[in-house]
Amino acid sequence: MEISGKIKKIMPPQQVNPTFKKRELVVTTDEQYPQHILVEFTQDRSDLLSRYEEGQDVTISINIRGREWTPKDGGDTRYFNTIQGWRIQNIEGSNSGNDNTSINNGGAPVAPTPPAQNSVDDDDLPF
Repeated sequence: MEISGKIKKIMPPQQVNPTFKKRELVVTTDEQYPQHILVEFTQDRSDLLSRYEEGQDVTISINIRGREWTPKDGGDTRYFNTIQGWRIQNIEGSNSGNDNTSINNGGAPVAPTPPAQNSVDDDDLPF
């Protein structure tokens, strides 16, 4: 899934524990009723946000995560959702020279995938 909009706020990095870090940003969608959506980038992906500034137009590739929590005292079970970003890229014509970037599971940068080209030869229709 993807979310597009303008970066409203980039939070400072958080070292949650010795082995887990995250960084959050708020992106404001460009719709009739704009939404302010908090997206979290974890581990090595949190470093992606250092290339971006508030006010930039971006597209963020996301995963939606859900989890269940039951208190130890046996209270009601609660459910939580997280929007986790795994890639961020400038929208064409944005105010920065950053290009498409992502990080693979090993932490190494991954080159962007070129867009598909539409031509008559690529047409898979049988007629």
